[in-house]
Amino acid sequence: MKIENTKAQMRKGVLEFCILSVLKDDDAYVAEILNTLKAAKLLVVEGTIYPLLTRLKNTGLLNYRWEESTSGPPRKYYSLTETGRLFLKELNTTWSELHNAVTIVTKPKKSNNE
Repeated sequence: MKIENTKAQMRKGVLEFCILSVLKDDDAYVAEILNTLKAAKLLVVEGTIYPLLTRLKNTGLLNYRWEESTSGPPRKYYSLTETGRLFLKELNTTWSELHNAVTIVTKPKKSNNE
């Protein structure tokens, strides 16, 4: 089994959560979202993010608007809908519970001498 495949699957599993989190405070266009994810060491390419953004929009979690750019073509800015904000709140709770569970399961066991 290749470790890179497992790591990629783990990243994919949290990507939706991370994208919604990036948009929680401010609207952003794709390059900004990608830069934020890359800065956090989540390796994502445009070919991955566009279908995900479309799916999140189609499920009512995101909206978008076109805005003129001074340095090129218009940009599509994404924002959370109210449904998206509620969904993100639930994901935060789930992430916290999952993080706690994984921490408990993966922490080293105490030896008998302790």
